[in-house]
This record gives sequence, structure tokens and C-alpha cells, in this order.
Amino acid sequence: MDSVLQQKREILLRYLQGLGSVAVAFSGGVDSSFLLRSACDALGVSHVLAVTARSATYPERELREAVALAKAFGVQHEVIRSEELDVAGFENNPTDRCYLCKNELFHKIRAVADRHGVAEIAEGSNLDDIGDFRPGMKAVAEQGIHSPLRAAKLAKAEIRALSRELGLPTWDKPSFACLSSRIPYGEKITREKLRAIDEAEQLLLDMGFRQVRVRHHGDIARIELPPAEMPRMLESWNAARVNAAFRRLGFTYVALDLGGYRTGSMNAVLGK
Repeated sequence: MDSVLQQKREILLRYLQGLGSVAVAFSGGVDSSFLLRSACDALGVSHVLAVTARSATYPERELREAVALAKAFGVQHEVIRSEELDVAGFENNPTDRCYLCKNELFHKIRAVADRHGVAEIAEGSNLDDIGDFRPGMKAVAEQGIHSPLRAAKLAKAEIRALSRELGLPTWDKPSFACLSSRIPYGEKITREKLRAIDEAEQLLLDMGFRQVRVRHHGDIARIELPPAEMPRMLESWNAARVNAAFRRLGFTYVALDLGGYRTGSMNAVLGK
């Protein structure tokens, strides 16, 4: 293992040991999976609780993977309901939507942690998240939630490298964000839109595309793929299959974004 990565890993483990016991906000993604495994290594599974929030913005495929991984770690795992659409103002999709979501989520995780006698709560944001628009970080600060990966100055690429060293199946898992992030700010978030986005992305994943986003612009579906995957999408049979399937989901037009996949593309309109 690279010496710098080893040093950061040791800093992370010492940080986690200092918590005594911890409830990890666990989505099953790259960051939270690495954090959960590290917490188990630092504290032992008896002092760690994984908490996963189930909602309309979180696909069932992600939940299944989270449940399977927590079981593999041997850690106690609770799946709770934290329905963002029930939070006042969330469905209106304001620019601080993520704050509303995280504020509700951490309050619920706190209740679970208290019930289990767990002292602290940790979430999986990393060093790269500091430079992005992340209103959810306000809820992290307000509620005293720990961010151990940021404390250890671990960036996404380093987390992937360390996850690979540890043999975690998530080391090369595509990045994921909640389905609400596919809808432009100010456009109402509904269960119907979320369901259409989920089914559209699942189709693309089933076709073998790995990193996908389907952005919902009313009757237009805007597909984001890494540039290397675009040529396969443009093959006539794939294009026809996707177009037909998306139209059945309620989209009139289906577009491939030539800018390719990028995180936070909906933030491009902010400040304009």
C-alpha cells in the first residue's frame, strides 16, 4: 500500500477509535461502505451500527446492495424510513433541498443511535466534496455529525484505492446520488418523476452502461454517460430500444448530453 494512503488510513482509524461507538449513515456507496468497514476495523462490529434510510429517492437496487454488504461485514444494520417527500418544502425542489433531506435524516439516525446506546454519528463525505455545492453539509455541522473521511483528508480516488486494497466490492462502484438530483431546481419533485427516472436508469444499467444519469426535464429525458460509452448508445438498435422504453415511461423526447456524465450538472444554473 502507498505510504501516504497508509498514513491516511491510520489517521482515519485513530479518529474512529476516538469515537468509542458510532452509527454510520450507510447508503452502500463507495464512501459510506469504506467508512463502515473502517469503523468495524477500528472499533469492532459490536460498537458499530449501520443505518440506511429507505425512501422514494433511493432505488431498491441500492438498498439490496447495502443490506448484503452490511451482512457481509457482520455489523448490526437498521433500515429506517426517511421519506423526503414528507418534509415540508422538499417537493418544491429548492436549492437547499439537500439540507432539508440531511436535516431530517440525521435527526432520525440520532434517535436510532440513542436507542442503541451509540455515542456518535458519522457520514461519508470526502475531501472532494468540499469544493462542490453541498447544502447538506450545513446539517452535518449543525447536528455535530462526524465526517471521518474528510478529517483524514481522503479524496474519492484514494478511497477507491484503499477499498480495493481491502477487497471491498464497492471499490469501482459507479458514483450515485439520490434520484431527486436528476430534477432541475424549482421543478416539483413527485413520486411519478422519481419512478420514471429510476426505471429509466435501471434499463440503462441492465444494458451494461455503468455510470449513468437520466435528468428529468419535463417531457425530455437527458441522458448523461461517460464519453467512452456514448458510441454504444448511438448504435441503432440501442438507440431505438432506449427511445421506445423512455417513451413508455412518459418522455416525449430522449436526448444524449454531449457534455457527458458529470456530478452536480444540475448546479450549472446556480448563480446565473
